[in-house]
Amino acid sequence: MGPPLLHSPTPSLRPLGALVLSSQYTSPDGCKSPWTLKAVRAARQAADFALKVEVECSSLQEAVQAAEAGADLVLLDNFKPKELHPTAAALKAQFPSVAVEASGGITLDNLPQFCGPHIDVISMGMLTQAAPALDFSLKLFAKEAAPVPKIHWS
Repeated sequence: MGPPLLHSPTPSLRPLGALVLSSQYTSPDGCKSPWTLKAVRAARQAADFALKVEVECSSLQEAVQAAEAGADLVLLDNFKPKELHPTAAALKAQFPSVAVEASGGITLDNLPQFCGPHIDVISMGMLTQAAPALDFSLKLFAKEAAPVPKIHWS
């Protein structure tokens, strides 16, 4: 596989067309495994065949559950590099076709630490969160009321 794909975690900006299931939602009894299986199955039924199902995970156990449930991508969220790489390697050893995404706390300064042979996608929230704002306006005029441009020669 080639180098990791860098992208913004903002779903509307995702180039992959994925349904993302966040780990912040668990079943009412706090059990993740049955919830993950049900959620991935429901996402599969609702998704177009071209959409990928991605599950956000915070441990190897959750990542394995997501892969077993049929997730196309597993997002390893907020892992430190020394935890990320062994987790990704273990997941890929068991599920080689599941893509692994690293996300959370990744900046341009520490980006090289997150790159590795088992990481397929790297999300950098700073691409959207740290982008400078641009303030502009657009004024529309009726054809008859359009202002006449003035040319100033110096």
